Amino acid sequence: MWTTENRPQYARDKLRYPSDVTDAEWEHIAPLIPPGKRGGRKRSVDLREIVNGLMYVLSTGCQWRYVPKDLPPRSTLFDYFDLWNWDGTLTRIHHALYMQCREAMGREASPTACVIDSQSVKGAEKGGAASIRTATTRGKRSRARSATSSSIR
Repeated sequence: MWTTENRPQYARDKLRYPSDVTDAEWEHIAPLIPPGKRGGRKRSVDLREIVNGLMYVLSTGCQWRYVPKDLPPRSTLFDYFDLWNWDGTLTRIHHALYMQCREAMGREASPTACVIDSQSVKGAEKGGAASIRTATTRGKRSRARSATSSSIR
């Protein structure tokens, strides 16, 4: 059984929220965040708090309007989420942490095997462009707008 006694490095009791990043995690994440834009005002937000806010939303699945008041404003969080999703920062952070976790468990950084079950194969065969018939089916017309339907009645 997995408990915090067995794995003290994963104890998150002292954090404000369980989704907040620890100091060790922040050391890995901070270099991956791009610097601010040149010119203009300097950043006035704490990037670690932005990451904590994004981790809260992503781990709890809450709506943006329900972000707690002690985290940065939802508009700021969403702007950074949108920007970092667009420029690939979130993908780089995920990849770096994923590789670090695998190495910490004594595995190779990138997996070398894949398991595909029969359900996945069946689902892949059914999907795709072959199953979509929107190009071959005619759109339905409203009877009210059709001249022939009104003359038949």
